[in-house]
Amino acid sequence: MNTATSSMLMTFMVLTFPIMLQSTNLTKNTNFPLLAITAIKFSLILSLMPLLMFLYTNTEHVITNWHWMTMNSIKISMSFKIDYFSLLFMSVALYVTWSIMEFSSWYMHSDPDLNRFIKYLMFFLITMLILTSANNLFQLFIGWEGVGIMSFLLIGWWYGRSDANTAALQAILYNRIGDIGLILSMTWFCLNNNSWELQQIMLTNNNNLIPLMGLLIAAAGKSAQFGLHPWLPSAMEGPTPVSALLHSSTMVVAGVYLMVRFHQLTSNNTIILTTMLCLGAMTTLFTAICALTQNDIKKIVAFSTSSQLGLMMVTLGINQPYLAFLHICTHAFFKAMLFLCSGSIIHSLNDEQDIRKMGNLTKTLPATSSCLTIGCLALTGTPFLTGFYSKDSIIESINTSHTNAWALLITLIATTMTAMYGMRIIYFTMMSKPRYPPTISMNENNPNIINPIKRLALGSILAGFILSISIPPANTQTLTMPWYLKFTALMVSILGFLISLELNNLTLKLLQPKNNIYSSFSTALGYYPMIMHRILPKKTLNSSFKTSLNTMDLIWLEKTFPKSISTMNTNMIKTLTNQKGMVKLYFMSFLISILLFTILCMINLE
Repeated sequence: MNTATSSMLMTFMVLTFPIMLQSTNLTKNTNFPLLAITAIKFSLILSLMPLLMFLYTNTEHVITNWHWMTMNSIKISMSFKIDYFSLLFMSVALYVTWSIMEFSSWYMHSDPDLNRFIKYLMFFLITMLILTSANNLFQLFIGWEGVGIMSFLLIGWWYGRSDANTAALQAILYNRIGDIGLILSMTWFCLNNNSWELQQIMLTNNNNLIPLMGLLIAAAGKSAQFGLHPWLPSAMEGPTPVSALLHSSTMVVAGVYLMVRFHQLTSNNTIILTTMLCLGAMTTLFTAICALTQNDIKKIVAFSTSSQLGLMMVTLGINQPYLAFLHICTHAFFKAMLFLCSGSIIHSLNDEQDIRKMGNLTKTLPATSSCLTIGCLALTGTPFLTGFYSKDSIIESINTSHTNAWALLITLIATTMTAMYGMRIIYFTMMSKPRYPPTISMNENNPNIINPIKRLALGSILAGFILSISIPPANTQTLTMPWYLKFTALMVSILGFLISLELNNLTLKLLQPKNNIYSSFSTALGYYPMIMHRILPKKTLNSSFKTSLNTMDLIWLEKTFPKSISTMNTNMIKTLTNQKGMVKLYFMSFLISILLFTILCMINLE
């Protein structure tokens, strides 16, 4: 076993070490959050070794070191795939989680179950790393279900609140729909390829639509694509560190990562590519529209995550898996930072999340405000920040690809809207006058607050340039293009900033805003929750109730008693009566009557 594989396994061992210690009660008198943070730091250092070795040698490895079971002819082993995707994602995820974990020790310091919370976050990270490094579908499924279970536990952390319970259930139920797709694909590969190993699946290069559609359904559920998206903004009911980890480097990117893993199969199937393109375009536009009128700062950032996931799906739809993976990695830095800055502001303003009740935080929270501005600018693709290197390349690839023009156009419109809601966050939180009570005291001098945010800010400035150098092109890039195509991303972002400033200036006028169909559509989240969570269940329950009631009336209350008794009496009468229409029977009854009458008369005479 070479150095790269042993470093990879050591990373997993170091991560699991604090959890094993905590389960044996040996850490009862120690600072468990500090132990977990230290373990993640060591894991990050260990994970950089195989990454650097891979970048130097460009050699992939597969570790298969424990045979678990054999089902018929399928051999299931613990198998890790050490390639570009797993190594780079591991380093990015560990760097981001290190910052989130450090922030959590401050944000959740008053929670009586802080140790359990940190342990859940560790489990969340470990299951995601199992998913990304899995070399067979069974091991990938374990990580897939693991992140789902941990998201349920963490979103519903404050289980005393009914909203948190509802959001956790919503997340798990929407993901069950995606799990059906993954199980369908696993079943198909099992029956047709007789293997779950990724190499063998890729070697067959089967272009069948059924397993690929199953994988796409799984990705749509986990990565909150249009139709299965409502759980993602609802997940904001969990603590802010959970939102940061969920949206940056675990859970939501798992679906896109799954499609990146299977890009060898999808790249030859035009139906799947077109479906991914249209689905991603619908998602990125719809969620960007929803983000425009939200007032909860965490909800705006959550909808922006869903919009960026749609953009990643569009990138897969134009057959650029490496660019989609680059956007996964760059997105992790500034999205985690946006959530940590939001958490710092919310905590400082006594749990106030409405951006309309903030304002002028540049004076009271200067470091947080600066980092929030960097995060919003990186999100919109401002040149030479992290988001620019992936987003600009994606839009250039979209503009030079010969695919669905409708999907490409609405992707550009969504990019404009990204700049609009990014500017809206900056405007309402940092500009104009303060709109919060003067009694609130703010303090961001705690190193557990500001160090993680600064660390992620550094990543949001430099990581894009560093990562973009190491990303290999998936196919031939267009090296010559007109200037207006080259500057499309920058132009639509500037247009979004200008429109947003004009709209924000309207709020300075003391006029009652008029309700119109467009703002109502955005505020009501496209009426999707109302239709799916209210009208459809109500209609279904009503029709089911009427059907069951009518069935009960018809079968039980009508057929069983009145009609069955009536039928039984009729049959008995038909059997016992002498009214058969036969002359001999009538004479016989007449004779019997005369005889009885005669006998009775004789008895009376005596």
